[in-house]
Amino acid sequence: MELSCKSEYAILALLEMATYYHSGEPMQIRQIATQQNIPDRYLEQLLATLRRGGIIKSQRGSKGGYFLAREPWKISVFDILECLEGLDVNSNEQDHKSESVDSAVIGEIWQEARQAASLVLKNYSLQDLCEKRDLRRQLDIMYYI
Repeated sequence: MELSCKSEYAILALLEMATYYHSGEPMQIRQIATQQNIPDRYLEQLLATLRRGGIIKSQRGSKGGYFLAREPWKISVFDILECLEGLDVNSNEQDHKSESVDSAVIGEIWQEARQAASLVLKNYSLQDLCEKRDLRRQLDIMYYI
């Protein structure tokens, strides 16, 4: 299992929005792209997908931009990946009668692994990621002093 570039960029953009969540001001694509080093055009597509998925909202106008649709502690990493990648923990459940016993065993183990991964992703919110990032930044600063 790997994190796609698309998902990584989206999570980085959402982390940026979560950082400024309490300001109540929407963030512009250019601002997010610059801070997180994401190509503008690609970010625009990702944000459109996240908006359709209900993760973020957009505001038009001269002071327009994007902001989180819910509080950062109410958006899980699983929610984000589900929106972007279409994750479905139970998607591989098939009629096991047509499978060989070997294939059924492999399928059951793979299903168990997907469920375990989903549980981990559901347990981390954007707020948790922000806190981990801030703690790591603080430790890096302490290291250089």
